[in-house]
Amino acid sequence: MHQFTRLRGFQDLIGPGARTVSLVEERARAIAEAHGFREIRVPMLERADLYQRTSGETSDIVEKQMYVFTDRDEAETQVALRPEGTAGVVRAYIEAGLDRSDPEQRFFYGGPMFRRERPQKGRYRQHHQFGVEVFGRADAACDAELLVLIDELRCDLGLELRFEINSIGDQTCRPSFREAVYRFGIEHEKQICEDCKRRIRTNPLRLLDCKIDAELTKSAPRSADYLCDPCRAHFGLVKELLDAAGVAYVENPRLVRGLDYYSRTTFEVISASLGAQSTVVAGGRYDGLVEALGGARVAGIGFGIGLERVALAVEAAGKTSVRRPDAAIIALGAAATRKSFELARSMRAAGLAVESMSPERKLKALLSRADKLGARFAVIIGENEIARGVVVLRDLTNSTQSEVAENAVADEVRNASKS
Repeated sequence: MHQFTRLRGFQDLIGPGARTVSLVEERARAIAEAHGFREIRVPMLERADLYQRTSGETSDIVEKQMYVFTDRDEAETQVALRPEGTAGVVRAYIEAGLDRSDPEQRFFYGGPMFRRERPQKGRYRQHHQFGVEVFGRADAACDAELLVLIDELRCDLGLELRFEINSIGDQTCRPSFREAVYRFGIEHEKQICEDCKRRIRTNPLRLLDCKIDAELTKSAPRSADYLCDPCRAHFGLVKELLDAAGVAYVENPRLVRGLDYYSRTTFEVISASLGAQSTVVAGGRYDGLVEALGGARVAGIGFGIGLERVALAVEAAGKTSVRRPDAAIIALGAAATRKSFELARSMRAAGLAVESMSPERKLKALLSRADKLGARFAVIIGENEIARGVVVLRDLTNSTQSEVAENAVADEVRNASKS
């Protein structure tokens, strides 16, 4: 018989692993909502040329990583599974006419992304992101607020993360910086990797992103040396606001976004516990992107969180929190099974986590199973207990038990769980 296995680069999240990813997303969602963001849901399939326009034809995403195929129902249109979230959100924002009717918007989104890259721990061909995008705000306070939001999530999850920030200038001063990096690349063309040799004439800032040439680019031009006065003031205010909010950061002059419509603030958040795949959040300002996709001249900024990577950091820090049952209900006999459904429902209505056990197994096996699940109590019901309106409440921690009135068992379990 053929053995079915998951595809290379894809993973199953089961039990605690799935719960930790969900926990990160739930906390990110709650914090984003507290900052006034609204949810947006966009398709997992988009036209492939959307990502060519947003990520750039020389980007790794477009050159190597996209899952692209022809949609026969769309006049042979080339479509792609989304490799990232920003492009679809910007497309939806423009298509809804918000860029002209109500340009200032704050959105959050979540879901799977697909990139056909070399799999390793923390890097999967299907991964999940949580992201936010802000439109219609060009001010430094907006940049700082997004970093504060991420820091609030960091604190909520109990993580130690490093915030790296930079400014890459705008359409006024960035061309000079780009030209300086181009000249640096040409001067060192014999030393740089093959990808950078190919890209240096079309997208020279990608040189600064390259992991292979990281040592060489330590001596490359720094964007801070080319900033115009307005960009320098903008970045200075971002740092001032982060200092006021108590958000620790370091400046990383190699942190760039190698596309022409990115501008000013860029940032990454790093976990020291993840090895090579250490970036857990990345983002930046993209004031030219809406206009580049046919919309109005509207400022934009956003970030994406790699949920699996943050979940790995949570696990490495020992901060996982999987709720275990407060009680397991064991019914002995048909009448007790019917009663157990009634009792379990009332206990869950009282806010308790209750797991109903199989009525077809022996009591000893069921007690062992309840203990393995991590339940604090077993609630045992038989015909004798039904006749007297009681249950047997067994404390699985210290192996003691007592009879408790059926209508008082929820209070007994809740009170004991608090102690």
